[in-house]
Amino acid sequence: MENSLEHANTFLQDLAIIMLVAGVITVIFHRLRQPVVLGYILAGLILGPHTPPMVLISDKHTVEMLAELGMIFLLFALGLEFNLSKLKKVGSTAIVAASTEILLMLWVGYEIGQAFGWSSMDSLFLGSMLAMSSSTIIIKAVGDLGMKREKFTQLMFGILIVEDVLAIAIMALLSGIALTGSMGVGNVVGTLGKLGIFLVVALISGLLLVPRLLSYIARFNSKETLLVAVLGIFFGFSLLVTKLGYSMALGAFVIGAIMAEARELRLIERLIEPLRDMFSAIFFVAIGMLVDPRVIVEYALPIAVITVAVVLFKVISCAAGTFATGHDARTSMRTGMGLAQIGEFSFIIASLGLSLKVTSDFLYPIAVAVSAITTLLTPYLIKSSDGLVTTLGRVMPVRLKNDLNAYTEWMQSIKPPDEGHAILHAMIRRILVHVVLNFCAVAAIFLASSWAWKHTSLSDGFAWLESAWQITAFWALTLLVSLPFLVAAYRKLEALGMLLAEMSVHPDKAGKLTAPVRKLLATLLPVASLVLMLLLISILSARILPPFHLMVLVIVVVVALASLLWNFFVRWHSRLQIALKETLDSQPDDHAPH
Repeated sequence: MENSLEHANTFLQDLAIIMLVAGVITVIFHRLRQPVVLGYILAGLILGPHTPPMVLISDKHTVEMLAELGMIFLLFALGLEFNLSKLKKVGSTAIVAASTEILLMLWVGYEIGQAFGWSSMDSLFLGSMLAMSSSTIIIKAVGDLGMKREKFTQLMFGILIVEDVLAIAIMALLSGIALTGSMGVGNVVGTLGKLGIFLVVALISGLLLVPRLLSYIARFNSKETLLVAVLGIFFGFSLLVTKLGYSMALGAFVIGAIMAEARELRLIERLIEPLRDMFSAIFFVAIGMLVDPRVIVEYALPIAVITVAVVLFKVISCAAGTFATGHDARTSMRTGMGLAQIGEFSFIIASLGLSLKVTSDFLYPIAVAVSAITTLLTPYLIKSSDGLVTTLGRVMPVRLKNDLNAYTEWMQSIKPPDEGHAILHAMIRRILVHVVLNFCAVAAIFLASSWAWKHTSLSDGFAWLESAWQITAFWALTLLVSLPFLVAAYRKLEALGMLLAEMSVHPDKAGKLTAPVRKLLATLLPVASLVLMLLLISILSARILPPFHLMVLVIVVVVALASLLWNFFVRWHSRLQIALKETLDSQPDDHAPH
């Protein structure tokens, strides 16, 4: 009892010191009009064990635990700011610019690490850290400069949305590489494939369930009840994700993105904001505590090289990606110079490396130092972008300048397809999206069944059958569960086959054979696609695959059952689609319980 009381007193003392120092530094940084994130890191540096004259924090492990909470609250908040409608609106510019930036910075960071003789894992994590820009810093910088409504600002926000999605994929990939120790193509494809299936199924299931549950809870008109429910869902989902082998950070971001589609989003944000701010402050303070000033002095050259690389190559990649999609040079340069920094996601990736024990201790302080320098440079880079464009325009060869202007004019003059073709292309895209989503659902069902058969005692429920029939019965049950999604995928493929047959077979060339050729093509596509889908399912369910003759028997029986219950499956799946569309079409309101 005495030890518990002493531990509680130590914890309260450490928390009080952290919040007091962070509060004082934050006030100073507000007065200096500098990002408070840097203030939190400076507070951590002051409190850290590497800064004399005395150690102010007694229990470092408690602070690390609170920092973990801060990290997942930070990612939960980023998820709440991200939603699928925003992702749909970002357009080709954000996708091209973000992809160009991330690929280039991954390569640049890896090559810098190798040039300094660092390990492959250190170099890979460095490249991943350099690939991410900072939403917090950018929003603060453009807000202070009064540029939130500028065209380049909207482009930057779109690029940041795409970066968030790709950052989650990179974190999952890094975790997989760290655990397996291999960067082979097969491992990368397998990790990304499983991640994609997980994200699709988690988002669809979450969008069907969570917003409706939150709407029901909100009817009680109790902020306390809603807050506790949100935290329960948040931590429960994050725990589930860790059981599936992914990080809690991934779960926090995904459940935040799901709750972003709830009508109560504005209220949830207001309720979560104080908790987010508190734990995020502790997270950034803990980052500062890990920084050893001697390491920064020792690695001054790498820090200088990395800082120059971040500014130079982020400006080049983002500006080039923006320009390539048809924006003028001034807008492109402003976009590139606004994104030339690293921030919170870089810290989270650095924390991931430390927690997995695959990166060196010096990498974290380097990331913090580079982030601090590039953060301070960001406002000045944005303000100087116009002058830089003017200077480049003066020194650039006339022919090159004319060619660049001609390219911009040509890209802007490209007309979208006529209305008929646009509708047709939209229909094909929609059908393909539905097919992919349904296949992901089927794949997730079979992967979950394979995992459950191996890691649980489900096989005991089939113990009364012979061994061959045990696995056959379980596989048949799994196929039955996935049947509504297979039926939906087949119907969509049928529609796609008819559409493509109409487009590709013209009466002026096929003549009397037009109708039979169209019918043949319309039949071949869904049948061939379904065979391919069953082949992939067999690969995914290798652990529970029955003997071939029994598998054929099961498929025949299931096909017969599908033909009998076809209309039931169609109606059931249609209701799911309608419910999902209602969730995505709903707009958040500002209604607040009393």
